Amino acid sequence: MKKLAIILIIAAVCLPLFAAAATEEAATTAAVDYSAMSLDQLKAAITTKTQGVLTVATSPDFAPYEFYSIAEDGTPSLAGFDMSLAKYIADYLGLKLDVIPMDFDGTIMEVQKKNVDLGMAGYSPAPERAEVMEFSIIYYTGGQSFVTTKANAEKFKTLADTNNKAYTIAAQTGSIQMGLAEENSPNADIIALVKVTDIIAELLAGKITGAYIETVVAESYQKNYPDLEIVLPVSYEEEGSVVGVAKGNLALLEGVNRAIKAALEDGSMAAFVAEANEKATGNILEGLLPEPEKKD
Repeated sequence: MKKLAIILIIAAVCLPLFAAAATEEAATTAAVDYSAMSLDQLKAAITTKTQGVLTVATSPDFAPYEFYSIAEDGTPSLAGFDMSLAKYIADYLGLKLDVIPMDFDGTIMEVQKKNVDLGMAGYSPAPERAEVMEFSIIYYTGGQSFVTTKANAEKFKTLADTNNKAYTIAAQTGSIQMGLAEENSPNADIIALVKVTDIIAELLAGKITGAYIETVVAESYQKNYPDLEIVLPVSYEEEGSVVGVAKGNLALLEGVNRAIKAALEDGSMAAFVAEANEKATGNILEGLLPEPEKKD
């Protein structure tokens, strides 16, 4: 009994000390200042889903951000300035790049679940996304637009004209453009479509009246489909595009931010945008590649 009593006394004294030490260690870890590290120190501190690999989710239906460029022999390859920036970030941090194409909604979910390290799909820093991912600094500033066809352009002099129950207005599922549709056209028949390519197809077919699309993306489509008309700019508080980083991975966030700053300062980002806009006017495919046929 005496031994048991002694053990209980020791436990009562020591456990709070151990708990305090653990708390102090956790606080120290949380307070790591990654911004004060040299690049080599930061590289050593960065952890990724797969060691030595930067895994990135993207939705290749958003030219000139991300899409498939089709070579003369018919071979598709991922292109767009998000993809060029992803390669730049990986190289900057000394990592191999692994890009996983999926639907836009899926990119957000995969970042939230930490199945990937980054999401790069033309994200705007919407407040609701901040709950499931870290935001990088803004790497590209664009704008938002209301788009229709030339035949319907005269119907829309102001955004108030879009707020009509006789109109069907589309936006991409899970996008900030859907929020803009709900804000500016609440009385319209608002529909969500998975891919921007679906929106363009429905618009050109006359099945919808108009759509909310990011301006640079709409401009890219307009070059290939002259019947499209960008009729109205749409203001949005959170202008600009960011990289989504898995929540809590602050070392990687710091590395991504440093890479973006370097790309902006050395002119690489401007070159990526110019190259992507040029490729987007060529032979491209937007959306996921078809599954290969299974052989018997």
